[in-house]
Amino acid sequence: MTLPRRTTRTGLELSILGFGGVPLGGLYTQVSDADARATVAAALAAGVNFIDTAPLYGHGLSEHRIGEALRATPRDAFILSTKVGRLLRPVAKQQGASELFAAPLPFDYVYDYSTAGARRSLEDSLQRLGMARIDMLLIHDVVPRWHGERFEERYREAMAGAYPELARLREDGLVRAIGVGVKDANVCARFARDGDFDCIMIAGQHTLLNHEAIDEFLPLAAEKRIAVLMAAPFNSGVLATGAAEGAAYYYQPAPPDILARVRRIEAVCAAHGVPLAAAALQYPLGHPAVASVVAGARTAQEIEENARLATMPIPPALWADLKQEKLLPAHAPTPTTFQQDALRR
Repeated sequence: MTLPRRTTRTGLELSILGFGGVPLGGLYTQVSDADARATVAAALAAGVNFIDTAPLYGHGLSEHRIGEALRATPRDAFILSTKVGRLLRPVAKQQGASELFAAPLPFDYVYDYSTAGARRSLEDSLQRLGMARIDMLLIHDVVPRWHGERFEERYREAMAGAYPELARLREDGLVRAIGVGVKDANVCARFARDGDFDCIMIAGQHTLLNHEAIDEFLPLAAEKRIAVLMAAPFNSGVLATGAAEGAAYYYQPAPPDILARVRRIEAVCAAHGVPLAAAALQYPLGHPAVASVVAGARTAQEIEENARLATMPIPPALWADLKQEKLLPAHAPTPTTFQQDALRR
């Protein structure tokens, strides 16, 4: 199967559906080695050529698994991104589950956005992946959620240390593209203004439920030709499952107002015979700055279903009705067709 691709300013051609590797780190629930291998294989078979991971995910486990699963695949057949900002350190005793991961490797992490820290992080990731190069390297999680009152300090450290080092790596040809990966539209816009980034991964901020990126960050990214990698299109679950009992929104039980809004979106989708999850995957691709929608998966079946939904025909009237019902901003760019030639840019 071949998924449509979008070409970035660096020449990298990304499948419109990317594979997010955080579930392979055991996010909240363990994933077996066999399922991890099968999921990566299914992604490649479905035409997904863009795979994202990070040292944080399972404290190195996701990188190990993705590297092992890709070992026999020709290197030019996929585009791989990982991140800098956390250095892994061995712990004396296995701690069991962490705050995010069910069975992480026996490592903890320290934040390090310095020049030396960025270089060390890349070298460590290459070792875990068993690879000689990374295509896209992102500065990870410089946001108030993770750093609290030290956020401004961390931001300055990243721009004075990690960013110049990533730029040197790009200039030397050791990475093809550099960027940022965070879940904060305002921080994304700040990075876009302050640096020369090729790509920015933003999580959950340009979805059917969350429109925080649409007025400042996305227009800025389009102006500067920054490839936006829109992660977490399901807002951690509710836009995939619908307003079902136990539905998650940002990894917490979805509150009543979110569930009510999802029910209204579901009703519009049902009137057009379109699954909610298909609309959730395709909506971000309507913006010209978005190069790929990055969805996590923990099984081959999830990958196959996401690929099917990402290319399912959706009538333009669905987007018009969502705007009419004030469920999408009136000025939001929306997809018009999902023919392959229309998706190439």
